[in-house]
Amino acid sequence: MSLLDSIAPIRGPPGRPRHRPGKLHADKAYDQPALRTEIRHRGITVRIARKGIEASHRLGRHRWIVEACLSWLLRNRRLIRRYDRKPEHFQAFANLASALLAYRRLRKATN
Repeated sequence: MSLLDSIAPIRGPPGRPRHRPGKLHADKAYDQPALRTEIRHRGITVRIARKGIEASHRLGRHRWIVEACLSWLLRNRRLIRRYDRKPEHFQAFANLASALLAYRRLRKATN
């Protein structure tokens, strides 16, 4: 759960910045009572499809954004498989891939 704790403040309206998202969307693979409890403990609303009860197709419209971003990042072969031993090096390459992705999309939008 250190990933949820390491989220940077979320920009929004004036005032005290939020440090956590308001809602978490996930598919059935994350349907575990311990995970639900940890997420609720942090004040985040849980939206996880339950195994055998709910269909996860309603989550698709939110998940598509995440899936698309991951596929764009994973076009960089270095990020597909971790060759680096230090997490700082992996983070640097992920940041570089994100910057290149943003640059290409901005360049495409201005043409």
